Amino acid sequence: MDTFAFIIHPIDPKRDVSRKFPLLGRLLTPAQINFLSTFFPPVYISQIDGLRSPATGREVRGWFVACPLTPARMLELPESTVYRKIVETGRFAERLGAQILGLGAFTSVVGDAGLTISQRLSIPVTTGDSYTVAVAVEAVIAAARQMEVPLASASAVVLGTTGAVGAAAAELLAGDIGKLWLIGRRPDALQTLCRRLRERTPARVAVATDLAPLAKADLVLTVTSALDSLIEPRHLRPGAVVCDVARPRDVSARVAAERDDVLVIDGGMVQMPGTATRLNFDFGFPPGMVYACMAETMALALEGRNESFTLGRAITIEKVREIAAMASKHGFRLGGLRSFERAVTPEQIERVAARAARARGGV
Repeated sequence: MDTFAFIIHPIDPKRDVSRKFPLLGRLLTPAQINFLSTFFPPVYISQIDGLRSPATGREVRGWFVACPLTPARMLELPESTVYRKIVETGRFAERLGAQILGLGAFTSVVGDAGLTISQRLSIPVTTGDSYTVAVAVEAVIAAARQMEVPLASASAVVLGTTGAVGAAAAELLAGDIGKLWLIGRRPDALQTLCRRLRERTPARVAVATDLAPLAKADLVLTVTSALDSLIEPRHLRPGAVVCDVARPRDVSARVAAERDDVLVIDGGMVQMPGTATRLNFDFGFPPGMVYACMAETMALALEGRNESFTLGRAITIEKVREIAAMASKHGFRLGGLRSFERAVTPEQIERVAARAARARGGV
């Protein structure tokens, strides 16, 4: 049987450690978990069983393994130390029998986005970022249509466009909307991307290094690697659709609490094929759901493509479309709209749209 593994790591220290080690999660503070994560070995999480392609009948087996480092520690420690810990986790996956390895959350963006890690392992590595881009753009467009946002004239913001996921998402989204703002921290990189998109897409493209364009945006797709939330209630216009792909989240929980006239959706969640797949670990996901980055690794295993599909900081639209088609072939699909880990109903969307119309002075 073909096999795969996927590396996770604690994002919310107490919550995520508690999922595997309830006593430690209860006794240790976040600061203690951050410090001690440097010394923890790789952790076996679970075996993934029953993943089968409805198109080919092929079944694969996988494992979740955890790199113990938290996001805070990955940013504080020397890059060489972080690489060493991720590679140790990858070698653990090799010993389990994995034939391809996926990198999750910060393990996919640290340093050179998987290139060095791939060079130090004997199995191929993928970051999952290509399918993350495909699913995020699909989700924000689906939400916009349900909110009756006219895409051809809509103004959109992609926050974090100097990163690999943000740049690719901006290029993919630019084909559907009227105006696109690129927001990032590096002006030179923003201008380079802006020139490229103006040559390739019909959208009017502009750049910014602050959050001011959010006040004019109908659509927001945010994909930064910030440790703290960036988008607050005051930043958004009534009726805005915001897709948050980042983990930790870019959108403050205060937006959900204070702004009932905007729609915030989680990016990157997909439904797995069939009903027989067992993750054998409680991630807090709805049944049958995984992150798109996980699904990229799964789809490659189902296709028998044991190769380093997505690596580095240059994601091509061709790769995004290829993995989207591959995942669709094997039965993966956008798993409905969710907001702060809860399903979004049509009735909720109607209420948000009505409140947004009143806030804008409509009927």
